[in-house]
Amino acid sequence: MKIKSPPVSYVSPLNLVILGISICFTSIASSQTTPKGPDPIRIPRNGGPATIPDVARDKVIGFALYTAHNNILKLSAQLYPLQDGESRWVQLHIREAGSWRQIAQSKADETGWLATFRVENWNQARNVSYRLTHAGGSSYEGTIRKDPKDKDEIVIAAFTGNSNKDRGMREDIVRNIQSINPDLLFFSGDQSYDHKKHTAAFLLFGRQFGDIIKDRPTITIPDDHDVGQGNLWGEGGKVSKLGGGADGGYIMSADYVRMVERAQTSHLPDPYDPTPIQQNIGVYYTSLNIGGIDFAVLEDRKWKTGPAGLIPQQGPRPDHINNPSYDRTTVDVPEARLLGDRQLKFLHEWGQNWTGAQMKAVLSQTIFAGGAHIHGGHKSRLLADLDSNGWPQAGRARALKEIRRFFGIHIAGDQHLATVIHQGLHSWEDSIYSFCVPSIVNFYGRWWWPMEEGLNHDQNSPLPFTGRYYDGLGNKLSMKAYANPTKDNYNAAGFGIVRFKKSTREITMECWPRHVDVTDSQVKQMPGWPIQIKQEDNYNRTALAFLPTLKISGPPDPVVQIVDEYLNEIVYTIRIKGNTWRPKVFREATYTIRIGEGQVKVELNGVESLKSDEEKVLEIDL
Repeated sequence: MKIKSPPVSYVSPLNLVILGISICFTSIASSQTTPKGPDPIRIPRNGGPATIPDVARDKVIGFALYTAHNNILKLSAQLYPLQDGESRWVQLHIREAGSWRQIAQSKADETGWLATFRVENWNQARNVSYRLTHAGGSSYEGTIRKDPKDKDEIVIAAFTGNSNKDRGMREDIVRNIQSINPDLLFFSGDQSYDHKKHTAAFLLFGRQFGDIIKDRPTITIPDDHDVGQGNLWGEGGKVSKLGGGADGGYIMSADYVRMVERAQTSHLPDPYDPTPIQQNIGVYYTSLNIGGIDFAVLEDRKWKTGPAGLIPQQGPRPDHINNPSYDRTTVDVPEARLLGDRQLKFLHEWGQNWTGAQMKAVLSQTIFAGGAHIHGGHKSRLLADLDSNGWPQAGRARALKEIRRFFGIHIAGDQHLATVIHQGLHSWEDSIYSFCVPSIVNFYGRWWWPMEEGLNHDQNSPLPFTGRYYDGLGNKLSMKAYANPTKDNYNAAGFGIVRFKKSTREITMECWPRHVDVTDSQVKQMPGWPIQIKQEDNYNRTALAFLPTLKISGPPDPVVQIVDEYLNEIVYTIRIKGNTWRPKVFREATYTIRIGEGQVKVELNGVESLKSDEEKVLEIDL
């Protein structure tokens, strides 16, 4: 997808950003003006190198992570290093009829000290107490939760960026999460910032969050710092030979990368396609259904192309663009990849399968846009960041097109800066919503601080920079909320909560700051939150025509799929709410409508589109 910049001679607000001209505009918020820039933020640090403490030999089991999906339980036990002569075996027990019964055992590997378990025919309809034991006397207990399919509201807590500049415990987050009691935890990456000491840092992560991860399903996925580099363009697993990794591939050895991914993802459901990439590095992209909310887990950067050598360097490093005469078209190269063909195939097939699903969401490392203007220091403006998933633009377009096809919301992290963006492909707000959650600890501040005025600013927002913008790569985005660092909110650190209400198909995004008590009625979320949307807002493209109203007899909330017959392409698939629905389409054409799932399915061919003021009803009996 080519996005053309206006000619340099045309000095629009957007060009002023591209030209790097520091001009202060009057804010579109009528009562405020745009400051010259944010104030510097300084926060006391409590860092230091990652170390593995000496633990008593009856405390060698550090923590556990688990998921249960399709009646398969997968659990990993992270151990402290074992000594010569100590058993490498760990036992898994469950409590039945008041006593413990061993159901599996696993041998811990000696690279990352991890023991993994897989239990088939798991009963997901009940809560089960579990216990891990080791011959040295260590014991670790938790609860495997039943699938909350009977709950109307499914709640996910999302985190990112567990900085090594603060080694303290996370009591405030743990206390608040215990109060909120989510059904799923999602750590989107950078659980470790200790590039060569992942095991030490991951054991600390377990001490920090063990009280909440032991009792609920948890998704942890590694990002760049976890695998030992500042930024990551995995490019299918090649070896990086350039400092910073901008040539694509991995800086650390394949053994190290495999160890990190094994530690953080062994407990996830089986990969969609387990075929390794180069250097025999594994993959983990998969899906997990929690209570009827179907989550895709992506690896944003495993196939992403490195920019060095592919595009002209236009800044101090290959991925940072600060060239005042920057032309976006020079970096919109068709051969650059983002998710890669394998993950796009997964999204397409998984996205159209609605078995047991009422809504769908995508979890990944970062969002498909450049969501910040100022990086690091409060004066460090960056015109475009190729580490963001706003680049490559064509890869972003392919990803968004696939995700909106199943009305999915996107939840991610990495940017340090919390944002809610309504993504645009060809027009504003014609694609999905993305929620980038704030960092757990944030010592590298980022700010959403555009130099141009936005369009369609929400006059009710407490934030001056909401509205329609282009990011530095020319991608359309509508900023709904952002959490810039200030002196009063601990550098905008915190966590996100997403609530999926199945009865109304509403999705609510919450953004909570650190060091507050969420049970206190006087405590507020970050300014601009909460934000509530409807499921169908994730494909908010303007309808150019409609199909006849469907009146469906049979099971409630059937799945409906719309196929463009001329293009031979799925337009979208959704589980509707109720039994009456009028599909929208985006061109006048002939369509196939498929209704139902499994063995109960009706297909209607040759359905002509109608104008908005034309009325027709199709009655379907399932």
